[in-house]
Amino acid sequence: MQPSHSLFTPRRANPAAPDRVVVWWNITGNFANVIHGLNASHLTDVAVKRSKRMILDTLGVGLLGTRTDVFEKIIQYSKIYNSDASSSVWAQQELRLPPLYAAFVNGVAVHSMDFDDTWHPATHPSGAVLPALLALSEALPTKRRISGQDLLLAFNVGIEVQGRLLQFSKEASDVPKRFHPPSIVGTLGSAAATAKLLGLDQFQCKEALAIAASYAGAPLANAATQTKPLHMGNASRHGLEAAILASLGLKANKLILDLEAGLGAFYTDYVPQPLPGLQSYSWLLEQQDVAIKSFPAHLGMHWMVEAALAVRKHLAKSGESFPSGRIQKIVLQVPNIKYVNRPFPASEHEARHSFQFSACSALLDGHVSIKSFKEHNVSRPEVKALLQKTHLEHSPDNQPSFNSLFCTANLILQDGHSFSERCDTFYGHWRKPLSRQDLVKKFHSNATTVLSEEAAESIVQAVDNLEKLEDCRVLTSLLQGGESAKVQLKIKLHLYS
Repeated sequence: MQPSHSLFTPRRANPAAPDRVVVWWNITGNFANVIHGLNASHLTDVAVKRSKRMILDTLGVGLLGTRTDVFEKIIQYSKIYNSDASSSVWAQQELRLPPLYAAFVNGVAVHSMDFDDTWHPATHPSGAVLPALLALSEALPTKRRISGQDLLLAFNVGIEVQGRLLQFSKEASDVPKRFHPPSIVGTLGSAAATAKLLGLDQFQCKEALAIAASYAGAPLANAATQTKPLHMGNASRHGLEAAILASLGLKANKLILDLEAGLGAFYTDYVPQPLPGLQSYSWLLEQQDVAIKSFPAHLGMHWMVEAALAVRKHLAKSGESFPSGRIQKIVLQVPNIKYVNRPFPASEHEARHSFQFSACSALLDGHVSIKSFKEHNVSRPEVKALLQKTHLEHSPDNQPSFNSLFCTANLILQDGHSFSERCDTFYGHWRKPLSRQDLVKKFHSNATTVLSEEAAESIVQAVDNLEKLEDCRVLTSLLQGGESAKVQLKIKLHLYS
């Protein structure tokens, strides 16, 4: 029988302790209980395997992102706070920052090229969580070591909370229109993950989620600008800050996940749901993998590029120049996503969010890579000439969902002939995940822009053996390029032959 009191009515566990309010029948309380109750025994082989892939990929794109203009701007800003620093900045051996700002700048690095992982419903899950956890693991007292197993559990908690929150809204299943998802669920995911790492109790976990909600939200209008990566940095930083404030006793609305005026303020169809019971907990990450990108651009571009590369083969073999002069018209059939409909992108960030540019770049070069989005490639006359011939079409059955969208590239030639190719699932999507070999290859390619090959390989081994790592400071030292960390890693993991 259901209790007589309302779902939204808090009950006091002990009337003599009025500041200790236990809410038994609400979503926020349920989330807090599960966050607190999950432990390493709940982790499954599939969740661990997939989360390791995510961690390695995120570290690689974050290291690569330390060489971007936006990262340099954020470094200059954050140096103002470089006094009694206690956390490292990736690929910056001489710079340490307070943990909040280390989480911020490393989070910006992860998303600075839109190269980080993507999930469904739509969000970038890892970048909001991992920088905060690594910054916190260094900031805690030396006697309180954070193990790799601790990190794995907290990371999975942060990913899980994001996925569950996105299930509260059907509109979240589509590519977003108003708010950038990491700025909402990423902030609460960071709060949940760092609350777990700090060992907060149920009451404090609840406060951490509620405090984080007041930091949440960033408008999608800043997509395709240098400001978009700040959404990720802020999500990581603010979630950590919320958990710290909760540990200090800051109070917030204990029904934050239950109310339309709470987290529901971000969604027009908000229906909160409880988490599964702890006895046989099922992780969302175990049910569905994430997409890991092979080039730095909005996820929708990966469908478009595969379709364009497939249709290119009708006119040019690998290594041959594309016969642009034979093209009368290019018609791209894509879902109706306004912020990636950019006919003439004027910057690398706009190009990463342009169906038109992605298709034309792939047709011209026979591939798309990091270099494709450099300013000189975005502005070259050959691209602009093809863009003039490019048009978008929207089919009503092509929904703007990362789980179901497709892209078709149609080439109409001057002589009247035409060729068409369609991509339903690109390589790297959760339905067609990157191989282990290609994942490691991507990581090495990214990480060695700032680290040595040996340091990059040490990070791969550290992540592969994360549950055996006694102290995560070894990993953070490797991310800085620390030489001593490589020796420590070999000793701790018994890797000497």
